[in-house]
Amino acid sequence: MTDGHDTHGDAHTSWEQRYAESERIWSGRVNARLAEVADGLAPGRALDLGAGEGADAIWLARAGWRVVAVDISETALARGAEDAGALAERIEFQQHDLNTSFPDGEYDLVSAQFLHSHAPLEREQILRRAAAAVAPDGILLIVDHGEAPPWASTMAAHHHEFPSAQQVLDGLALGEGWRVLRCGPAERDAIGPDDKPAHLIDNVIVVQRVPRG
Repeated sequence: MTDGHDTHGDAHTSWEQRYAESERIWSGRVNARLAEVADGLAPGRALDLGAGEGADAIWLARAGWRVVAVDISETALARGAEDAGALAERIEFQQHDLNTSFPDGEYDLVSAQFLHSHAPLEREQILRRAAAAVAPDGILLIVDHGEAPPWASTMAAHHHEFPSAQQVLDGLALGEGWRVLRCGPAERDAIGPDDKPAHLIDNVIVVQRVPRG
C-alpha cells in the first residue's frame, strides 16, 4: 500500500464491479461452519466480517442474534437488507473497507468466513482487529480455504498460497487470555461449476476469550 495507488478505491470499485456482473453471486445459504459453531451458542451480539449478500447475518438474526454485517460493497449490503425483510431490524449493515476502518464495539461472536479478496487485503491485521473486538467469553470464528478447489486452474492454484489453520492462529498473536477450541482442516461437500460433486478443504479456527478475573 505504498505504491501511490488508491487501494481503497481500487478494492471498492473492484467489488462493486463484481457484484454488478450478476443479480446474485453467492448461494444465499448460511456457511456450514458458522451454523455448526453458532448453533451451540446463546444468542448475543455478532459481527459478520465480509458479509457479502447477507446470508450469514440473516441466519444469525433468525436465530436471535443482533448482528453488525460488514462489507466493502454497498450493492452487496443493499441485497442483504432486502433479503432480510423484517429481520433487518436485528441487523445493522455497515460499509467498511476493512483495510482502513473497522466497526466499533465488542461482540459475543465475530465471524470471518472466507475473508479473501482479489483486491489488496491486510488480512492478518484485520483478523487481529477481529480478535480485539471479541467480548469476554466470546468466540472468534475464522474459516478459510485450505486448498484450491478441484476445478481451479493448475496455474492459479500454483500461484496462490493457502496458509494452514495453525499459521492463521499464530498470526493472530493472541497471547494469554484465550482458549483454542478448534484449529485444523475440515472437509466439505460442494458442487463445482460443471455441476459435478466435489470435496473442498476448509481451515477452521475457533478461539474463545477467557473472561477477565
